[in-house]
Amino acid sequence: MPSATRSDVRFGAGKYTYEANDEWAKLPEGWTFGWIPAVAADSQDRIFVYSRSEHPLVIFDRDGNFLEEWGQGLLQDAHGLFIDREDNVFCTERNTHCVYKFNRKGELLMTLGTPGQQGASDGEPFRLPTDVGIASTGEIFVSDGYGNARVHKYSPDGKLIKSWGSWGDGPSQFGLSHCVRVDRYDRVWVCDRENNRIEFFDLEGNFQGEWAGLAHPDTIFFDAKEDVVYIAELDQQVSIYDFDRNLLAQWGGRQPSEKPGEFRACPHGIWVDSHGDLYVGEVQTNGQLHKYVRV
Repeated sequence: MPSATRSDVRFGAGKYTYEANDEWAKLPEGWTFGWIPAVAADSQDRIFVYSRSEHPLVIFDRDGNFLEEWGQGLLQDAHGLFIDREDNVFCTERNTHCVYKFNRKGELLMTLGTPGQQGASDGEPFRLPTDVGIASTGEIFVSDGYGNARVHKYSPDGKLIKSWGSWGDGPSQFGLSHCVRVDRYDRVWVCDRENNRIEFFDLEGNFQGEWAGLAHPDTIFFDAKEDVVYIAELDQQVSIYDFDRNLLAQWGGRQPSEKPGEFRACPHGIWVDSHGDLYVGEVQTNGQLHKYVRV
C-alpha cells in the first residue's frame, strides 16, 4: 500500500510543483489539533501552528519534530498569525478582540486592544479582529473584520494612527476584512473574503485597486525572493499568482475531498518556509494541516 504520509499525486505546476505530506507534524502523545486557522515559519524555519485547541500555539522544526508551545493560559481563540523580519510573532485573537506580540523567545512584548473587551462602537478597534501585517516602516496594520469593516494602522509601539473602511462592496469597503499583509513595495493587501476579492491600498489607506473573482480569499503569503503571492481560498483552493495576476499554480478544484493533499474543508492559513515548502491549515475540520514539499 502507498504511504499515508505522502501523496502519490503532485500538486501545482512548473517551478511551483509539490508533493503533499499530511502527517508531517508529530504532536506529543495525547495532544490534538482543533481547527487550524493559521501557520507560519520564522527565519530559523521553526513552524508555528496556531489552532483552536488546548495547545493553541505549537512549534515544530521542518521535519515535524515538536519543539515547544507558547501562550498557554493566554491564547484563547486562534485566528491570524504573522511573523516579522525580527522573528516577532503576532497572534490575532478573534473572540477576545486583541493582538499579542511575542519576541522570538516567546516573551510577550505588546498587546493591542483590551483582552475580552470589544470596541464600544462601530469602527472602534477591535471587534473580532482577523490578522496583522507589518510595513517596512514598522507600522502595524490590523484587519478588523467580523464585527468591524475596518483596517487599523498603528505605530510600531502600538499607538493607533488611523482607520479606514466601511461595510459594502465598493472601493475601500469590506464584506469581511479577513487578512491584511504589506508587500515589499509597501502596498497593503486586504482579503475582502465575502466579496471574493483582494483590495489594494497605500500606507495611508488610499484605495489602489482590486483583484476580483477569487474563491473567498482567507489569507495570503508573499515570497520574499520573488513577487509572488500564495492565497488560501475558503472554497477548497490554493492559488499562486505573480503580482501581475498571472496564475502560476492552483489546486483543490473548489470541491471537498478526502484524498491526501486535497482539502477536506476550508483552507485558511498559509505560509512558505525558506526552502520553498508550503504549509496550509484548514478550518471547519479538526487537525487538517498540510505540508507541500517543493520538488
